[in-house]
Amino acid sequence: MLSPISQLGLTLLELMIALAIAAFLMAMAVPSFSDWIAAARIRTSAEALLAGAQLARAEAVKRNALVRFQLTSTADASCALSASGNNWVISLDDPSAACGATPSSTAAPRIIQARSGNEGTSNVTVAGLAGTSAASLVRFNGLGQLVAPANGFSVQVSLPASGSCRAAGGDLRCLQVRVSASGQVKMCDPALSVSDPEGC
Repeated sequence: MLSPISQLGLTLLELMIALAIAAFLMAMAVPSFSDWIAAARIRTSAEALLAGAQLARAEAVKRNALVRFQLTSTADASCALSASGNNWVISLDDPSAACGATPSSTAAPRIIQARSGNEGTSNVTVAGLAGTSAASLVRFNGLGQLVAPANGFSVQVSLPASGSCRAAGGDLRCLQVRVSASGQVKMCDPALSVSDPEGC
């Protein structure tokens, strides 16, 4: 008695069904993937601002001197202080028109560190929040306290090209970086309540 030969492989119909299911699943994943990329860009930019402000505070304590953390329009020699700049410079002096200078502890503007907003966070918008004065500049003293602006510093990081923030009824998780009057540096989500550890 001969045993029937079993077939190996897929029929054309089975292959077409598998491809249709795979295409449907990928179509479902694309919107959430683009939201994830937008959220990652916002978080990267906010974390860079947070790290810069924390470094400025630590340098002020280490040097026992006034240290500036400022947002700038660009990261080159044409820079100016800007409340909506996503570039930042930590220095002892005003870095306007000299943001591209090599970090130095002796040559003006005595830049400690600088970061271009184009490093991995393209199209991200940084905006100073109402109620904070001189949102482009923060000064820490040798005790790590905020000297200026006296009422604190707050900026919001968003990605308008991808939608609006949750706090404004949209889908994006926008973040804020805040420096309190005492010098505490914090990153928070304005869509969450104040009682939430991640809320503003």
